[in-house]
Amino acid sequence: MSDESGASLSRADHLRVFAARLGQAGYAPKTVRTKIRVVAGLLQVLEAGGSRVEDLDERQVDAVVARKRWRSRKGHRRTLLQFLGYLRERGIAARQRAGEDDSPAARLEQRYVRHLREERGLATGTLTLYRRFVCPFLDDWFRHGRTTLSGLTHRDVTKFLLRHVTTVAPKTAQAMGTALRSFLRFAFLEAQTGVDLSFAIPTVRQFRKATVPSFLSTKDVERVIASCDTATPVGRRNRALLLLVARLGLRAGEIVRLELGDLRWRGGELVVRGKGQVHDLLPLSEGVGEALALYLTRDRPACSSRRVFLRMRAPLRGFTGPAAVTTIVERALGRTGLHPARRGSHLLRHSLATGMIQRGATMAEIGQVLRHRSPNTTELYAKVDFERLRGIALPWPKAGGGR
Repeated sequence: MSDESGASLSRADHLRVFAARLGQAGYAPKTVRTKIRVVAGLLQVLEAGGSRVEDLDERQVDAVVARKRWRSRKGHRRTLLQFLGYLRERGIAARQRAGEDDSPAARLEQRYVRHLREERGLATGTLTLYRRFVCPFLDDWFRHGRTTLSGLTHRDVTKFLLRHVTTVAPKTAQAMGTALRSFLRFAFLEAQTGVDLSFAIPTVRQFRKATVPSFLSTKDVERVIASCDTATPVGRRNRALLLLVARLGLRAGEIVRLELGDLRWRGGELVVRGKGQVHDLLPLSEGVGEALALYLTRDRPACSSRRVFLRMRAPLRGFTGPAAVTTIVERALGRTGLHPARRGSHLLRHSLATGMIQRGATMAEIGQVLRHRSPNTTELYAKVDFERLRGIALPWPKAGGGR
């Protein structure tokens, strides 16, 4: 029976093809055998109950896991969900509907997300951030049995904001305001509201230039990079990753999205998939290129993913998000005994800009390296040019008016 026959595959065929997939994902043979036994048990349960493998879904997986002989087995549910994912990928089992929620709030939220993705072209991280604030707003409005946004007023929007902004930091309140303005403009364009209620969202005051950005000295940055154990595959991978942040100023999300085709070795260039789906071209310096080449030729696992940086344990795939890069930076800081106020990847990005300032670079040059879209963003680093600030600072006044 052909492997490509989809739903007509026998139980043995499904197990054989799934085992091959697990092997390709980097699982050890012993782990593959264990997972295949778990899936074989699931198929037996389906066959005994008269169910078809094509009808498998999350509810059936949970019902099988809840059986007495499965309860204490860690990882069985994850294995069965992997098998379900395999069935859906091959078009054998029906794909899960998004949230399987047909409520008015869910339908409106799905249309809004589709608008952001298809018409606005926003990145997945931005979509997640907006949904974090818009979903509670919709739940709050529709929980009383309402089916549309008809009747929503400026006062309703303001009351929701006042209940929530008092419990969050100013930066989070700003993000909430931005997300709700975006949604309310969408609602007006969709004729869900009679007027544009986005103007009901007040501006959250935050003096973003009131503090000096956190940064490390050049010496400490080198210590962080040197903390990676280059005798191990993980250490060599992490060192290449840290160099991309510390030398080229890449953001965490840009590192996650980096693909093999973005490395242009002949030209010594690197394509960076930045914010707003903008692609930038950066020179690939010799030290960074050597670290990347060492990782790619010696340590990067062989798999179907085109991402440059992969997990080193099964399942072999790219990082799921920027948090993975942040964790690598935090662990490197911990190994060097450094405890700055800010510990994410942006700390190294700030350190790059600060080092450039101290070497006499202009704001325009720093903005070009960091790929800032607005000069106002780069102006933040003027406050760390302490030597130049001393030259323009007035002496502290003395008692009696003397100086």
